[in-house]
Amino acid sequence: MFDTALTAADFVFLAKGAGMTIVVTIISVIAGTVLGIVFGVIRYQLGAIWAAPLIFVLDIFRSIPLLIQLVLANAFMGTILRLNMSGFTVACIVLSMYTAAYCAEIVRGGIEAVPATTRRAARSLGMTWGQDMREIVLPLATRVALPSWIGLALGVMKDSALVYVVQVTELLRSTQILITRLQEPLLLLMICGAFYFVISFPLARFGGYLEKRWSND
Repeated sequence: MFDTALTAADFVFLAKGAGMTIVVTIISVIAGTVLGIVFGVIRYQLGAIWAAPLIFVLDIFRSIPLLIQLVLANAFMGTILRLNMSGFTVACIVLSMYTAAYCAEIVRGGIEAVPATTRRAARSLGMTWGQDMREIVLPLATRVALPSWIGLALGVMKDSALVYVVQVTELLRSTQILITRLQEPLLLLMICGAFYFVISFPLARFGGYLEKRWSND
């Protein structure tokens, strides 16, 4: 007979951890996407030479492991800048910049995928740069960039498990705490995996739905 020491209160504890994972992911993906769009447009408009400082900064966030970024950012904010930031704030800032670094390249690639002839035709019709970007580039680039952006969002959700190093009790950290107390690692990790699946599956399916719908337009 299956026996476990897991209680309803433990499930609530895991659910709270899952909630923290969702909150950190949503804030980071939204902020990172907005910054990524700005950085991507700047990167495209200025070119590799003039945008070299921005490219260098973004390369830092793409090249250094996220775990190290979180530890260094937490130490920098607290020890050097003397800022009394919570681990949650530090986690959101670092994950947002991490997301923006990758999103900028996704945006740049999406813009470059729009045929130059299409953009020249728009400008020949008297469209301003803003109208061209809003009416022509954005709709076409979004179709190209969406699959990569969905993958990025899912990756950020899973990478949020690393924020435990700045004392944020998200889903995986909650699971580790219960494993230490209950000594039932297999069951708890299966439940943790189920939580991650429930969180990520709707986003993945929604992205697939949009891709299919747009491909038929």
